[in-house]
Amino acid sequence: MARDQKKYKHKDDITLVNAIAHGQWQTKLSIVISGFGNLFYGQIIKGLIFLVFQICTWLSLFFFGQIYLRDLNTLGTQTMGMVFDPIREVNVPTLGDNSLQILLYSIFAIALLLFGLMIHIAAVKSSYAAEIEVRRGKRPTGFVQDLRDMFDKNVHTAMLAIPTVGVIAFTVLPVIFMILLAFTNFDRLHQPPGNLFTWVGLQNFADTLSSSGFMSHTFVRVLGWTLIWAVLSTFLNYFLGMVVALMINKKGIRFKSVWRTCFVIAIAVPGFVTLLFMRQMLAPEGSINVILKGIYEFFGGEGFSPVQFLRDPLIARVTVVIVNLWIGIPYTMLITSGILMNIPADLYEAARIDGAGPAKQFKAITLPYMLVVTAPYLITQFIGNINNFNAIYFLTTGGPNVTDYYNAGKTDLLVTWLYKLTVNHGDYNLASVIGIITFVISAIIALVTFNITASAQKEETFR
Repeated sequence: MARDQKKYKHKDDITLVNAIAHGQWQTKLSIVISGFGNLFYGQIIKGLIFLVFQICTWLSLFFFGQIYLRDLNTLGTQTMGMVFDPIREVNVPTLGDNSLQILLYSIFAIALLLFGLMIHIAAVKSSYAAEIEVRRGKRPTGFVQDLRDMFDKNVHTAMLAIPTVGVIAFTVLPVIFMILLAFTNFDRLHQPPGNLFTWVGLQNFADTLSSSGFMSHTFVRVLGWTLIWAVLSTFLNYFLGMVVALMINKKGIRFKSVWRTCFVIAIAVPGFVTLLFMRQMLAPEGSINVILKGIYEFFGGEGFSPVQFLRDPLIARVTVVIVNLWIGIPYTMLITSGILMNIPADLYEAARIDGAGPAKQFKAITLPYMLVVTAPYLITQFIGNINNFNAIYFLTTGGPNVTDYYNAGKTDLLVTWLYKLTVNHGDYNLASVIGIITFVISAIIALVTFNITASAQKEETFR
């Protein structure tokens, strides 16, 4: 008896496999005609919705999708040209294939096909659910009841439907499009509609990751500087921000709220405004060089040469790190200030009784506590600095440019180099490769570092 009940319960599970294996002919016919089972069991509106959606999907694919899907393997063969018009007796341009449109619209057509397939599967499962209700002697739920359930027990599905569609349409599909460009030769020499581009497989990855070549040489150098920048920017901002927070929170410091307000004001000013202002100050004729020149001449010097803060490769790299401290330290100071206030005071009291000085207390109490609580923030900041477009582009635009780099400068990060390759030079295929590699590096670093931190392994310790 138990086996029969278990078997019956298994058949009543609303799954596509059960609908195909155990459904009656009405449900099985729904596999071909979407919504047929719902119509048969009296769910007229629901059945018509499924049927109309199936018809619209197939019509869209027939009149729109197949036009582009048939050329997806070649990305077009007919280029723009000139043909003689015997009526007007002049040469007129002829429109050729557009590789970019073929790739983009093919992605949308495949997404539409998958979405239609998902709705079709839902129709088959809905038909099977109605069949089970009839088998139990009940009447299948009507459309009005389904609407009520959508805003009651199924409200989570209704609320997430529109955001999910938005994420897929405006995030997932563009990312897929970008990834596919990495396997084409879509560069400045293959710009549609004048020229076509085509599939080249892994050639772009080979050019970027090979041990020799102009592109690979630039990639290795830019990647190295990107990681150095991320490490320096993250940890200098973190520890210096913590030091500032400790100084402000120290007993005996007056006007603590005033000091915190000063740092909040630094955050309130948009970062790009600060960077553009600093760029003007650090220019050869900027105010900082004017002040340095005045000091130099005050002590009897002559022939002052302006300091090339943004034009000398080494000085420019040091400059962007220092300027970034002005932007990054206030954030860390505010975050760590709140955490420092929550560290139990009796821990420090016990440490002082045991003879521990300020340095020992910081090493044994403050720093471990801070690292456990702020490890996710630290990882987020590190990944954010790998992709810190504003701090570099608005200050140095990636310069100074050098001839031994492929369309890159000495302060370029991977993300700013990617921007230059697309906007300035049209090398979309190489930019896509760099974007993929940057994502892989960021994902690996984030996942590995978080899983080895105490925040993940001992999350109950500091609760």
